[in-house]
Amino acid sequence: MALDHAILVSLLEQPGSGYELARRFERSIGHFWTATHQQIYRVLGRMVADGLLLVREVEQEGRPDKKEYSVTGPGRSALAAWLHKPIEPETLRHDLAVKIRGAAFDDPAALIHEVERHHQAHRDRLAHYLAGERRDFPEPDGPAPRNPGQELQHVVLRGGIAYERMTIAWLDDVLATLHRLAAAPGPGA
Repeated sequence: MALDHAILVSLLEQPGSGYELARRFERSIGHFWTATHQQIYRVLGRMVADGLLLVREVEQEGRPDKKEYSVTGPGRSALAAWLHKPIEPETLRHDLAVKIRGAAFDDPAALIHEVERHHQAHRDRLAHYLAGERRDFPEPDGPAPRNPGQELQHVVLRGGIAYERMTIAWLDDVLATLHRLAAAPGPGA
């Protein structure tokens, strides 16, 4: 997936300025596709030049005018074409998993602190996702039906929640294994 597609999706959900788009990336889209503010602004400029986005000046009281971006017909067509093309399943590249395997050739206990750090980061991300779910989707089975966009946003968020829970469970297993190996007598003991 290119950053272009993530931008098209976000702007179809709601037109906005480059700043607003960057905030959306920090708040939700960035959980599965990251980009810096500079990357976003650079791609926005190229997408306007390519005719995929329209930009208009919006006057603001007491502040400089802002540029608001929206998706054009050709931008919508580009997203639709991408949506209909198959993509390869993602291959997991996991540096920590390689370190864990490599620990067999050093002191496995030396990795405990690093794995604990990853464990905390995933617990923090899970807490963030759960807070977002409570904020954005307060009543999953409530009386108000959701539109397809909301349903699809929620299913992606639920995927992130499931991934973080799975990763935390795996890291619990890794930590238990590292602690067990650290407590075991070494070879030749």
